[in-house]
Amino acid sequence: MMKTGKFRLFFPEMKMSDLVEMDYRLLAVLSRLGIHVGFGEKTVMQVCSEAGMDTGAFILICNMYSCRGYIPTEEALNAADPLSVLKYLHNSHSSYIEDGFQALEQAMDALVAPCTEGQKKIITDFLNGYRKEVEKHFEYEETVFFPYVEAVVNGSASGNYSAATFEKNHSDIDEKLNDLKNIVMKYLPDGCRLDLANDMLFALFALSEDLEKHTDIENMVLVPMVNRLENRQEGVR
Repeated sequence: MMKTGKFRLFFPEMKMSDLVEMDYRLLAVLSRLGIHVGFGEKTVMQVCSEAGMDTGAFILICNMYSCRGYIPTEEALNAADPLSVLKYLHNSHSSYIEDGFQALEQAMDALVAPCTEGQKKIITDFLNGYRKEVEKHFEYEETVFFPYVEAVVNGSASGNYSAATFEKNHSDIDEKLNDLKNIVMKYLPDGCRLDLANDMLFALFALSEDLEKHTDIENMVLVPMVNRLENRQEGVR
């Protein structure tokens, strides 16, 4: 990693194995981009090239994901491909719905097995309601904002929609997840296994942190990229 101020940032010439060694959580980023382990001594740039992933976007995503409080520089934003960032965010949506929530639901079912039917219903209904809220949030991004980003990149955007419109209406999606964490920590009925409760909490905290980083990448990476393209195209008109 390269030290810049208070951050130790990743760079294209480092080995991909060293990047993962520095922060194993980046395995989730690799998975969402279809990058498999087994990269030997290849550098980040080499692995990204073979995977068809823009290196600048990959480095930017990893720095956002791994360095708490990191704010992308103009240089870093200019060096990254917006469509590659978009690809990561789209794949993340699928990962959350297909893998993250499925794992949570299975862990919750095992945890509340000793509870009464009424207690089970309260907890599972809460989780199901949160999942629907997240799916609705993602659906808006997939059907409205992401196509708009592609149109801006391709120079074919029209109408009154803008990145500012998205940013104004973009809400966090992990608030109810905090409520679910509190239910498990504070109000879990007697009889539930401690190890399963801890597993559930670990999963909830991990998902909450992941969703927070996902939102930061949207707000601090993709939106500024689109703003820049909008301003450039507006200046041409």
